[in-house]
Amino acid sequence: MPETTTSFRYRLEQATPRTGSGGITRGASVKQFPASIGIAGVSMRLAPGSMRELHWHANAAEWAYVVAGQCRTTVLHPNGSAATDTFGPGDVWYFPRGWGHSIQCLGPGECHFILIFDNGDFSEDHTFCVTDWLSRTSPEVLAQNLGLSREQIAQLPAGEAYFAQGPVPDDLSPDAEPRATPALTTPHRYPLLAQQPRRVPGGGTQRTVTVDEFPISKGMAGSILEIEPCAMRELHWHPNADEWQYYLEGSAEMAVFLAEGQIVTETFEAGDIGYAPMGAGHYIRNTGSTVLRVLVGFNNGHYEANDLSAWLSSNPVDVLATNLGLKREIAAGLRNRSRFIAPPLAPATR
Repeated sequence: MPETTTSFRYRLEQATPRTGSGGITRGASVKQFPASIGIAGVSMRLAPGSMRELHWHANAAEWAYVVAGQCRTTVLHPNGSAATDTFGPGDVWYFPRGWGHSIQCLGPGECHFILIFDNGDFSEDHTFCVTDWLSRTSPEVLAQNLGLSREQIAQLPAGEAYFAQGPVPDDLSPDAEPRATPALTTPHRYPLLAQQPRRVPGGGTQRTVTVDEFPISKGMAGSILEIEPCAMRELHWHPNADEWQYYLEGSAEMAVFLAEGQIVTETFEAGDIGYAPMGAGHYIRNTGSTVLRVLVGFNNGHYEANDLSAWLSSNPVDVLATNLGLKREIAAGLRNRSRFIAPPLAPATR
């Protein structure tokens, strides 16, 4: 049987972080996580008032999920318009490739969010930051471009800030961004946890946001899976996207089937990331005693999944009996078991 040494798990939250003024970031591209050829990810934490400075990504779009805390983003549209939004736990944002943006923690505690990029070669360390650009540009050019004096230009950072610590903005500040009308969603914000989920009694839930619900997110989609103890997201594959996983809570087993007799089984804890390549069969099983919560990102704006039980149930009984070597009455039972999330086995069948 062919063998593979590829690992489909990476312990992201155990990696050495990059730290700065009020910020911590841990990233994994294909360099750190070789299996993750199509998607890269970052776990970032900001202290109150701290900002991931104005920057843009030349080779990837950014899809994000807020795990904890509150933050504010700004984003520049290439047509010259701009948007400011605030985010809390369970909210998603999306910035197309090349759009300038910033992220600032609003407090009162730190903000933790997961960034997912639709390019496995992406690295958060290689972004285009405004302070890096200005510090490498001649004072004469900056004076002409910004309308600042030489003395004022000398006060700019001497190099890349990356993180910048400032005061905590609030609604009493004259810097607060006005909004004329309330809104549940905005062009860059989608409240994923406010969604009524797909539900399997005894098995778990799935909340999914695609380009259909979140039109700007043309290149990426995402889900939150909640899986009950001993239940599992059944054997399935995605025909149109790679799957990148961040384990939020609990413990799990995930196996990736690569054809030609190859299957790789991994175990996961909170803070780990996993990966299933496009077209590769896999499952996620809760191995703990509490609910398993997994953030899943896809590098396609449309969500597609082929679930094993749905596939089997769509076939004639004689096809199943012949292919699987089962008696007809047993094969007939498979035609009524489209599950998506499989509840725990009854004690007698474990």
